[in-house]
Amino acid sequence: MRYDTLYPEIPDARGPAAQPQPVGPGGAVPPLGDYTVNLPVIVRRRKWRWVPRILAGLILLFLAAVAWLVWTAPLSKSLEPPVPPSITLLSAEGTAIARTGAVVGKPVDAAQLPEHVVQAFVAVEDRRFQSHWGVDPRGILRAFVNNMFTDNGRQGGSTITQQLAKNAFLNSDRTFGRKFQEVLIAFWLEAWLTKDEILSRYLSNVYFGDNQYGLDAAARHYFSRPATDLTTAQAAMLAGLVKAPSRLAPSSNLKGARERQAVVVSTMVDAGFLTEAEGKAVQPARLRLSKVKTLPSGTYFADWVLPEARDRSGEITTNQTVTTTLEARMQRAAERAVRNAALRKAQVAIVAMRPDGRVIAMVGGKNYAASPFNRATQAQRQPGSTFKLFVYLAALRSGMTPDSIVRDEPITIGDWSPKNSDGRYRGPITLREAFARSSNVAAARLTQRVGVSAVIQAARDLGITSPIPNEASIALGTSSVSLLELTAAYAAIASGTAPVRPRGLADTDAPGWAARLTGSVRSLSRRELDGMRDLLSATVAGGTGRSAALAIDTFGKTGTTQDNRDALFLGYADGIITGVWMGNDDNSPNGGLAGGGAPARVWRDFMSQALGVTARPRPEPVVENVTDVLVEDPDNFIEDGLELEGSFGGRELGVRVNRDGSIEMTRPRREGPPEDEFVEEPRDRGRRDERRREQVPEDEF
Repeated sequence: MRYDTLYPEIPDARGPAAQPQPVGPGGAVPPLGDYTVNLPVIVRRRKWRWVPRILAGLILLFLAAVAWLVWTAPLSKSLEPPVPPSITLLSAEGTAIARTGAVVGKPVDAAQLPEHVVQAFVAVEDRRFQSHWGVDPRGILRAFVNNMFTDNGRQGGSTITQQLAKNAFLNSDRTFGRKFQEVLIAFWLEAWLTKDEILSRYLSNVYFGDNQYGLDAAARHYFSRPATDLTTAQAAMLAGLVKAPSRLAPSSNLKGARERQAVVVSTMVDAGFLTEAEGKAVQPARLRLSKVKTLPSGTYFADWVLPEARDRSGEITTNQTVTTTLEARMQRAAERAVRNAALRKAQVAIVAMRPDGRVIAMVGGKNYAASPFNRATQAQRQPGSTFKLFVYLAALRSGMTPDSIVRDEPITIGDWSPKNSDGRYRGPITLREAFARSSNVAAARLTQRVGVSAVIQAARDLGITSPIPNEASIALGTSSVSLLELTAAYAAIASGTAPVRPRGLADTDAPGWAARLTGSVRSLSRRELDGMRDLLSATVAGGTGRSAALAIDTFGKTGTTQDNRDALFLGYADGIITGVWMGNDDNSPNGGLAGGGAPARVWRDFMSQALGVTARPRPEPVVENVTDVLVEDPDNFIEDGLELEGSFGGRELGVRVNRDGSIEMTRPRREGPPEDEFVEEPRDRGRRDERRREQVPEDEF
């Protein structure tokens, strides 16, 4: 043994001193308190003493959560069949306006379905369904990364089990407490049900659009076959509907449903359920809608707002009430205005909204029972000269004002030569007069000056999302748009902010500061608003929209398409923006129909009732006192009065202005053949008929 080392000699383990004695400087044994070799071991043992306490705390917390869950969510509902859901729509005043139920299919057994049907839903909704315990941490992380750091659209991290938990027990509130309940229920379902049972219950009550709940109901509705006979293409399309059933329903959006079907097929290939060759062999599903369809319930407005109400309520399984923006008195006024219009073949549509987009009245046709097709929201028709709103907005943005001059003269742009409807051209006129008279050539010149792209941008800024061709003829409203969309664009001028999004549910939030901060909503400049309101006011005051004038400040624009196929009046007064459309469903011509005629009168009728105001009286002709004129200038003095003769309506009339300024009717003295021998020359009658045919509305085309 070496004695020159600092380490002490190791004693024999069998001896009385089994523990080593550390040696200090000079060979002295240090005090026991300075011996710290085993202290780290002591610290580690103390740390481990807290582990049981933490576990006990977690167990107590879990038991408390389970007790809270049992108290707030009736877990026994998971074993009950889904209840047919229904929604009652209420007006803004709280009055029931429509009630609708749903078509609920027979429960399905996932174990009895074709393998590709189950795989389609698992691939697109929950790829790790067979391996997780109700919650998928990887899916949550993937959705978080996608939503925070990419522009691929929002993704959800909920599993099929979580979706069943939400559908069966909870509402659609996006709160932490509801999400925590959803997670606990998902764990509970996984503990008590098999994977096939969970999937069966999920497929039996999920919503597929068109008021269809459950896979079997959707299969019979869209493809006229039971769920057990679905092909891969059909199963993929139905699986794709779950993401947005109302928007992607193939009965109204077949293109969108097929695009979503392709996404589902791609996920099936990625998940290994289909080979590349099998995926490419899947063709777009072809619809075969069931011939037996339940009649729609409610009104045009109810049909429009109901899909959104369902989506916001989630996959409902109980009776629910949803408050809408419809104002009962306004709706009655709109329906009364339609009845008073005395329409024959032509159809009519009305949309009325507040400046923030709340729709307060809607009429989609003359008779809902005869035709539930909503011409206010579903029909895409040409807007005619109402589209000039965007042309003149672009002109104002370029620096022009209502007093700027534009030439009302014929013009040719490429192969296009627009003409004014009355065949008259007034030469240089102001933008105000051109807009009020709805000059087509002036609108074409403005479009040529500011550029087609500027006009399209103005339309987009005011909320028009429908396709607009990149051509100069859009100045006269040749692109198609819905009445609802067009009315919202005019609401932007009334509110001063754009775009205005139409909404039918009372609890839908209007755009706030966040929308302004991100640029999705912006305020129009004072110069733009003042200019456009000047033009819209001039149209009603003395232009093509005179028939719509009210006793209060009124703003509007007429529109008439080629061959009088469509006629519109869009305008606002005192916080209500209203659009009226008239035309034939088959798009056939309507002789004599013009935006300044029947649509303007229906608009005035509705607005008069809605606002409780009267129509603006037409100005009475001003008759000056002839005596005042004669006295002012002695040279004009007529000693014996003045007699005038003429004809009115084919009858000869005479007027005598006496010396004192009074006026009296006289019977004119005729020279020539007696009145009953007078015969109109055929040549004169032909000229009169020709002039009558030339009298077309002052509106467009």
